Amino acid sequence: MHHPSAPRSGNLGVLALAVIAPIWGYSWVVSKVALEYSRPFTFVAFITVLCVACLVPVLLLTRRSLKPTPLLWTIAIGLLQTTLFNALVTVALSHGGAGKVSVLAYTMPFWLLLLAWPFLGERLGALQWPAVGLAFAGLILVVRPWDIDGVTAGALACAAGLCWAGGSLLVKLLQRREHVDPLRLTAWQMAFGAAPLIAAALLTHSGWPQWTATFIAALAYSAVLSNALCWALWVYALRHLPAGAAGMGTLAVPVVGVVAAWLQLGETPALLEGAGMLLIIIALALLAAGGLVAGRRGAPPGGEEPALLPIID
Repeated sequence: MHHPSAPRSGNLGVLALAVIAPIWGYSWVVSKVALEYSRPFTFVAFITVLCVACLVPVLLLTRRSLKPTPLLWTIAIGLLQTTLFNALVTVALSHGGAGKVSVLAYTMPFWLLLLAWPFLGERLGALQWPAVGLAFAGLILVVRPWDIDGVTAGALACAAGLCWAGGSLLVKLLQRREHVDPLRLTAWQMAFGAAPLIAAALLTHSGWPQWTATFIAALAYSAVLSNALCWALWVYALRHLPAGAAGMGTLAVPVVGVVAAWLQLGETPALLEGAGMLLIIIALALLAAGGLVAGRRGAPPGGEEPALLPIID
């Protein structure tokens, strides 16, 4: 059942994705720079702990309950979206370029589209099929799997994308069972996901980070903006947009990552990479057009979601 506020919520979901794109895109450069001053697991453990420390006061100030969200669901989401995703991309960044790793991690939307079909019943509309095809072709051109800088970094980044998609699918399934506050879910899944990262940091400990101004700024950016803020916005977008549309909407992020890595780190994209980014932008335009068509017909951008489980608003 769709409520009168559904179009407004959908618009806010799109706005959330628009805020996420530049912050997450630049975060790849920030993390790459930070790893010059810290071991990978030490850096990511600091980020998650600081992120939870930021979210708890926000929950208190907004008078939200501190009660954990459904335990098994939240632990599973935390292991996928916080533990595995952050660990895999951080290690991948220590082996490969920020631009390439950002694009490889963003194979997530394609994994999510594949998972959303059987598990959520979300099917692609007429304009979304060519969008997916163009976006996939664009990612191939940017990634250039035949000339990748290090198989290890590529495999780890792609695995991170799969873990993120799995976590996002669980979020959607949980939201179909009951109403879950996005901020509270973000805080608790990060709290549970942080524990294995802290353990990994202790096991691989070989000295503390170099506490330079650059490292502290990178840590603050990663914890407050790209994690605390953006993960909460991501959970909100997943609630108010079909999973496939939300996933495809993040494809602007690796484009920002590649451009930022080019400008700041000197990771110059080749001609094929530029062509790939252009294809991704075209794909996003097609996806947006599909959303407008669906909106005029009174349907959500990814098609009507079947009521497998009640959504409590």
